[in-house]
Amino acid sequence: MAKNKKITVQSVEVTVSSVEGEDYICITDMAKAKSDSARAADVIKNWIRTRTTLEFLGTWEKIYNPDFKVVEFDHFKTQAGLPSFVLSPSHWVEKTNAIGIFSKSGRYGGTYAHKDIAFEFGSAISAAFKLYLIKEFQRLKEEENDRLKLNWDLQRTLAKVNYAIHTDAIKENLIPDKVTPQQKSLIYATEADMLNVALFGQTAAEYRANNPDAKGNLRDQASLEQLVVLSNMESINAVLIRQGLSQPDRLVQLNKIAINQMKSLVKNSSLKKLK
Repeated sequence: MAKNKKITVQSVEVTVSSVEGEDYICITDMAKAKSDSARAADVIKNWIRTRTTLEFLGTWEKIYNPDFKVVEFDHFKTQAGLPSFVLSPSHWVEKTNAIGIFSKSGRYGGTYAHKDIAFEFGSAISAAFKLYLIKEFQRLKEEENDRLKLNWDLQRTLAKVNYAIHTDAIKENLIPDKVTPQQKSLIYATEADMLNVALFGQTAAEYRANNPDAKGNLRDQASLEQLVVLSNMESINAVLIRQGLSQPDRLVQLNKIAINQMKSLVKNSSLKKLK
């Protein structure tokens, strides 16, 4: 699903759409800086029909699009520059199977281009517009990264706080007197892996064996939803430990809790906005 944001470039409001992790910029909005709304499509057509633009688009597609139809591209390139040659974004996509540009209708309708291509289109507006576009786009991405980092740090901090509550409960109720530090570590690890099994369906060792090239441990790869549930489970497990429940019984209860909470969180619209 596309996520749309707005940036303002020299008093022109430009839509930025995130599609499957890639950023596309509405060049129809950008074209309004050079002409009025009614002629925005003509500005794009005049830009896309030039040989320089076609060579740039074709090179981009060859790099990022394995399904790009090179033969059709070569046909367009031979016609570029002729007075009779006319080309629209939709025709380009239809004939070459291009992915760098697409058009859509509706509230955020218009022609969108991958950021690499949109920056190149900015040159057709003006050098100043292109530079301000890049500056505003970078500012938008920095704000998104700062927000994601803050949300991640909050969840990690919450998990650490609950982990302290969890380990205190283990120490008070499960660790007998006069055991070695190594034995204590084994008990802590056992409890941590019980939570891993309840939430992730595998122990930390099993994850490492199945993912030898993965960076970090099992919990480092957790989603935001999983971190929230893990934080809750640590607190709940501390309560269950104090109630005297055995580990097998706690595992069954915590697994049910993990399933129910994950179902709720994946449907939670507020949590989705944090991503």
